[in-house]
Amino acid sequence: MLSIIVAFPKIDDAKIIKNSLIRNGFEVNATCTTGAQVIGIADELDGGIVISGYRFSDMHFSQLNNCLPKGFKMLLIASPNKLTEGTDNNIVCLSMPLKIHDLLNTLQMMTYSYTRHNKKEKLKVRSEGENAIINKAKQVLMVRNNMTEEEAYRYIQKNSMDSGINMVEMAEMILNLL
Repeated sequence: MLSIIVAFPKIDDAKIIKNSLIRNGFEVNATCTTGAQVIGIADELDGGIVISGYRFSDMHFSQLNNCLPKGFKMLLIASPNKLTEGTDNNIVCLSMPLKIHDLLNTLQMMTYSYTRHNKKEKLKVRSEGENAIINKAKQVLMVRNNMTEEEAYRYIQKNSMDSGINMVEMAEMILNLL
């Protein structure tokens, strides 16, 4: 699940953004005033977005971004002259003064991107049992059709794509037919 952490050096700024997000249907997990607080909370969560100010009492936004666990993206909100620093670090930036409409649209885009990336990652991960089925089907194809391992894999992959079913199901069909 996507987590949102709002982090600004002034708690009042963080609360204003948090309340605006909540009013517009977003769930905010935490508000923080230091980079250390953000890192501590982020370590307990699976991934998400940190909406951040430029500088905290204990660190700069770039240091915070480098310390965030895998699965977190940063949305930097700062004055236009400070935003040029954020472009090199794969950080999404919004200029002050902040328009709520821009914040909501940017956050929706980041949420969509985050969700899409996670779906792709889940599809890449197969269980040991699923891998065993694919390997068994490859072995059968290699023995019966005199294929190399790569040819057998590509055969399963191509037929899977052509028929619109996943590779595990295709491997099971091959095992049932041969």
